[in-house]
Amino acid sequence: MLSTSFLAETDLLILGAGVAGIYAALWAEAEGARTLVVSKDPLPSGSTPWAQGGVAFPLDAADVEAHLQDTLQAGRGLVETEVARSILEEAPFHLEKLLSWDLPFHPEPVREGGHSRARIRHLGGDRSGLWLLKGLLARLSKPPLQGYTALSLLMTEGRVAGVLLLGPEGLVQVRAGAVLLATGGFGSLFPLSTAPPGASGDGMALAWRAGAILRDLEFVQFHPTVLPNGALVSEAARGAGAVLLNAWGERFMPRYAELEELAPRDVVAQAVFWERQRTGGVYLDLRAVPHLEERFPTVVASARALRLDPGKDPLPVAPAAHYVMGGVRTDAFGRTGLPGLYAAGEVASTGLHGANRLASNSLLEGLVMGKRAALAALRDLQEPPLQVQALPVLTAPPSLLPQLRQQAEEALGVVREGERLRAFLAFAEALPLEEKPWASREEVEAGSLLLLARWVAQGALLREESRGCHFRRDFPQEREPFHTEVWGSTFKQAPLDLAAAPGRGPA
Repeated sequence: MLSTSFLAETDLLILGAGVAGIYAALWAEAEGARTLVVSKDPLPSGSTPWAQGGVAFPLDAADVEAHLQDTLQAGRGLVETEVARSILEEAPFHLEKLLSWDLPFHPEPVREGGHSRARIRHLGGDRSGLWLLKGLLARLSKPPLQGYTALSLLMTEGRVAGVLLLGPEGLVQVRAGAVLLATGGFGSLFPLSTAPPGASGDGMALAWRAGAILRDLEFVQFHPTVLPNGALVSEAARGAGAVLLNAWGERFMPRYAELEELAPRDVVAQAVFWERQRTGGVYLDLRAVPHLEERFPTVVASARALRLDPGKDPLPVAPAAHYVMGGVRTDAFGRTGLPGLYAAGEVASTGLHGANRLASNSLLEGLVMGKRAALAALRDLQEPPLQVQALPVLTAPPSLLPQLRQQAEEALGVVREGERLRAFLAFAEALPLEEKPWASREEVEAGSLLLLARWVAQGALLREESRGCHFRRDFPQEREPFHTEVWGSTFKQAPLDLAAAPGRGPA
């Protein structure tokens, strides 16, 4: 029998300590709820501290519609218009709230890829995510638990009622009235990624195992300008005058897009991919950017770590896995359809991003949906139960990850094709995915990545078209738009107007 100890009982248990999780906790605390945040890694954790770009706030009420149109254009037919509109209409409230908390947003907005106007608000130059998260953490009354890995969700009578954790003291249970997933994406599936190593999709795997629906996992956004050491160069640098050159010294983006270097990320990433193949390399020339070191200190430091001087020479760049548009399907308030389970941030699929996330919309979504999900959980709250049952833990041998990542890079990267996808799926399905009563962090992360690798490949095969950041060399045109969804072991095509449905029950 599994030996666990009881760690805590709380109203709202939040897994993940990025912007969505911490902002959700602040709103839950303000409502007087007992709130506990759990972080797998030491703080500041998650992908938020890695975000160089700022937060995309509409400039004013009149700009909401223009911001919406930019979002729809980037999302290539899969954005849920009313969800996106409601998030953008709510955005000014959150900017005012953050300013009232003395977060040091720069007064002048900047323009990034896909935006028709300069509306992105930065903090700390190109350290926006880190400064934002530190500002939120400073206001949290109860510090997050650090160093705890979520193994599985606790259930009672079809309701999520807590989490089984692996911490310094061993296996522990936290019973909760509701659980909010804010665990991020699965960028560490790829060998070159801008995500932290712990971005292994654990929250998506936990939700799927408990009965929630996963959606549109094939849409993985690749950031087009990443240095060989994995450090990205913010799109704001291109907004400030940086240009892309191929190995022959030619500026090529005018041939690919009317917006040139400020085209949406999928367009720029594919252009960089093709030019690297055609000429042998791509470089980002920042020499025309004024006050480079002052405005982009992280970029300059990352370049110098490679013994490169961005003030004198163009920097070698390549696309790298950056953000997952798909995830746990939710409604506009973070409800997953599974009682007691909510999701916000990159782990969730709300309908805002569609087939390609517009630059800097992610931190905004984390703020808006973090608050909404927390308040929805409190509205639906039940007392933490006394009796719970832990679901089995999905695991895989960590030793398979190097080969899985290499194969994923080749099959699931910027450009995909059916033959490679089928070969990758056969390879991934032959690898062992096991259920255990408990496991190490490394086994859990490997299990999550293997599970999601299979679903990404399934979705990419089913989507016989090119849309947004999903490009099929063998199907270069768009079809009628649709979603892909995972219901248990079933992968299916779903219409865009499918109403939110309850979960299917544990797998």
